[in-house]
Amino acid sequence: MRNKEERKGCCKDDKFISEVQSIMEDEETIFLLSDFFKNFGDSTRLRIMGALFNGEMCVGTIADVLDMTGSAVSHQLRVLKASRLVKARKEGKLVFYSLNDDHIKMIYKMGIEHILE
Repeated sequence: MRNKEERKGCCKDDKFISEVQSIMEDEETIFLLSDFFKNFGDSTRLRIMGALFNGEMCVGTIADVLDMTGSAVSHQLRVLKASRLVKARKEGKLVFYSLNDDHIKMIYKMGIEHILE
């Protein structure tokens, strides 16, 4: 944090600073948000999420769609599931994966819209 000497000539407004500080998220929430967005920073995970826009799929189908190995897809799905970006549904011996909720779709679509504008 800058000391008062360094802020001379700045548009410092103590009341405004206090108001902003009072509405900002706490450190733990920011840490969790950062961790959440790390998953969107991996192109393989984004490809998996993009594939799951078309509905739930098992590992083998995702692997075929993305031309990847099943083990590579499984590894990334574990990470996505741990971050609650995807969910799993078991049917017999098969596990079907889908996007966890509409928030994930919205974040993904907003990112695509942003880079295409």
